[in-house]
Amino acid sequence: MKNRPQVVSSRAAAAASPRRLSKEERLRQLLDVSWKLISDEGTDALTLGRLAAEAGVTKPVAYDHFGTRNGLLAALYEDYDIRQTALIDAAIAASKPSLNEKARVIASSYVNCVLTQGREIPELLAALSGSAELAAVKRQYQLAFIEKCKQILAPFAGAQGVSQTSLWAMLGAADALSQATVVGDISEQQAQDELAETIRAMVKRSK
Repeated sequence: MKNRPQVVSSRAAAAASPRRLSKEERLRQLLDVSWKLISDEGTDALTLGRLAAEAGVTKPVAYDHFGTRNGLLAALYEDYDIRQTALIDAAIAASKPSLNEKARVIASSYVNCVLTQGREIPELLAALSGSAELAAVKRQYQLAFIEKCKQILAPFAGAQGVSQTSLWAMLGAADALSQATVVGDISEQQAQDELAETIRAMVKRSK
C-alpha cells in the first residue's frame, strides 16, 4: 500500500490516449483524479462537474458513474477500504501465529494505509460525517474492520473473545494515532508501536 495507484489526472493525459476506456478503467481514472483533487485542494473542491473537467470527460460520464456527490464520496471510501483490506489480509497471511505479530501487523497496516493517502483520508472522513447517508456508509466499513480484527485476535483472547466495546476503542485509537501522524505530531513508528500495544492490552484484558 506504500505505492499509490498511478493517477491519470489531467485533460492532457486523457487526450493523449486515443483508446476508449472501458467502464472499469474510466471508474479507476475518475477515482484517481478525485483523490488528487482532495489532496491538492480539499474535499470542498470535489464536485462532479469539477471532476469531469479535470478528468477530461463530460458531466454525464461522471454522473453516470456516481449519481451524486455523496455517491462519489461513498465510492472513494469503498476504494480506500478495499485497498486497506487487501493490505491487511496479505500482511496477516504472511505473519507468524503470535499475538505480538498479529497486533504489529494490524497496527502497521492501518497506519500505513492512512499515511499513504495523506491528507485525503481525514478530509474524506470529515465529509462522510456530514450526512446520515454517508455516516452509514462509513459505519458499514468500520463494522467490517472490527469484525476482521475480532476474528484475527480470537485465538489469543478469552472464551468470549474481544468485546465489541474494546474493538471500538481500538478503532478510535487507530484513527487518532494515524491522524496525529499525518499532521506530524508523532512519528509513524510511534503511532504503530502505540497502536500495537493498545491491541495487545485489549486482548489480554479479554482473558
